Amino acid sequence: MTFNFYKTSLLFTALLSVNVAQAAEIKLAVASNFVQPAKDIAAEFEKDSGHTVSMTPGATGKFYAQIVNGAPFDILLAADDETPARLEKEARAVTGTRFTYATGQLVLWSPKADFVDDGGQLLKSGKFTYLAIANPKVAPYGLAAVQTMQKMGVLSALEPKVVQGENIAQTYQFVVTGNAQLGFVALSQVFQNGKLKSGSGWVVPENLYDKLRQDAILLNAGKGSAAAIAFMAFMKSEKAKKIISSYGYQF
Repeated sequence: MTFNFYKTSLLFTALLSVNVAQAAEIKLAVASNFVQPAKDIAAEFEKDSGHTVSMTPGATGKFYAQIVNGAPFDILLAADDETPARLEKEARAVTGTRFTYATGQLVLWSPKADFVDDGGQLLKSGKFTYLAIANPKVAPYGLAAVQTMQKMGVLSALEPKVVQGENIAQTYQFVVTGNAQLGFVALSQVFQNGKLKSGSGWVVPENLYDKLRQDAILLNAGKGSAAAIAFMAFMKSEKAKKIISSYGYQF
């Protein structure tokens, strides 16, 4: 009896060791606009796979600089398609792993109800103190905001009112805290399950800015990681797509 118990204990310990050995941590660099969907996806992936996801949010342009300087990210979920393509071309990522996981939408938003009209005429009237946008040099959503104002013919008039966030997450915080009365943010930050979570907003027509294709790519650091490869596959699953679309993204 003692011998059998001892063998059973050894077997359990061995199986536990195998499971621990198979489980791995994925280092994920994720564009600020996609943080909440990424958290939901990571939770489902961790539950299904046993792997863990360590997530770092930030501006896509800054991630590029960090990756060039050796940051050990396994995967990049970018806010554009140009940065992953550039990393692939420069052999800093695994060729053939790049794909569009979502197409983002820009929204002019205020936490104040009935403040932003459905058409963006508020931008032309200028009846506000500050307008928040993300830094267009490193954040694709910030560039989209600038393109929108250029096409509407209001950029020059509004420049004195513009405050810039380092990324789209900080831009959103400027608006939420009242440092800016309104701002150009990602629809995913203020939208869930088919409607705005609060306030008022104008979903900017896509003909006013370059399409916000958001690409994922497996970076060189994740090349030999079965867990990272599995996460890339999970991003294409119906379970992940359902989460992504619930935040207003398109495909």
